[in-house]
Amino acid sequence: MKVAIVHYWWLSNRGGEAVVSALLDMFPHADLFVQVCDEDLVRRTLGTKFRGNIIPSFVSRMPGAKKHYKKYMPLMPLALEQWDLSNYDLIISSESGPAKGIITRPDALHLCYCHSPMRYIWDLYHPYLENSGWLIRKLFPLIAHWLRVWDRSSADRVDRFIANSRFIASRIKKFYRREADVIWPPVPVSDFNPNREREDFYLCLGQLVQYKRADIAIDAFNDLGLPLVIIGEGEIEKDLRAKAAPNIELLGRQPFDVVKDHLERCRGLIFPGVEDFGIVPVEAMAAGAPVIAYGRGGILDTVIDGETGILFQEQSAVALAHSVRQLESGEFSFDPAMLHQHADQFNRAKFVASIQNIIASYGINPV
Repeated sequence: MKVAIVHYWWLSNRGGEAVVSALLDMFPHADLFVQVCDEDLVRRTLGTKFRGNIIPSFVSRMPGAKKHYKKYMPLMPLALEQWDLSNYDLIISSESGPAKGIITRPDALHLCYCHSPMRYIWDLYHPYLENSGWLIRKLFPLIAHWLRVWDRSSADRVDRFIANSRFIASRIKKFYRREADVIWPPVPVSDFNPNREREDFYLCLGQLVQYKRADIAIDAFNDLGLPLVIIGEGEIEKDLRAKAAPNIELLGRQPFDVVKDHLERCRGLIFPGVEDFGIVPVEAMAAGAPVIAYGRGGILDTVIDGETGILFQEQSAVALAHSVRQLESGEFSFDPAMLHQHADQFNRAKFVASIQNIIASYGINPV
């Protein structure tokens, strides 16, 4: 059986890349098709077990593709359709940018693991335009209309959708009119130690982009005066630094060992955005830290209000600050061992077993 894994772009290691890494561990001889990638990073991440080929699209040869890959998105549907996958029996596409639109032979099985329908052309289209420069605001509406038509029609090329959360399953049904199985992405739960002593600071972790709403965390902690550490980088980092009070420390991007250390010591994780799934809250619970989060999106699959964290229902600094005060006052208390145990249901082994079961349901031996 010949297997192909199709991914949108691989230029950093985040949740989507963790899924693809797990899939390639299952199928180490599979070939990896990717629009744009840092091949050295990919090979370091996958290690020597990976025996397949890495096949980038022609987009990777465009000027400045690794830095400005999103500007080439209008070319990506064409790039996908240039790949010849007629020799492959099983194709698993990893979808968040354009990945599922590949052309397969009629008897091949195409599974799509969907992290999210493309945000820039669907639910985040208007916020994206609002925060873009004047040229993108002029041109992107024309491009986005065409991308929506292609994205919707290409959904019919998929034999079965798999969503990373119930939230994403509902969006697949809304935008593509397709049902989806829900399989949570793999989280390295066993990497985290929940037994370290908690310290007197809160942690906000993730890309510093508008929709993750780190600005809410800064406004709340400016008011609270409590220590907050922010780890991450992104387009709004400069603005966040300008408004942060002295009790807030922005560390920028940090390696995994620093992230892990902070998760294992923090009093709690602050998570004010709406995420498709949200691996970071699961990592926090694996490290013994409760999660204070806006109660919408993928967080509803992972955090139990009052048991593994506190969910606030209004996406505002006032609501977040109120939840932090509830934890500070002792209204809620959380057992780190129980948090770790709860996080264990999102481990890598369960992800692999669930994917194998779906493949086996088509009469294919996935081992």
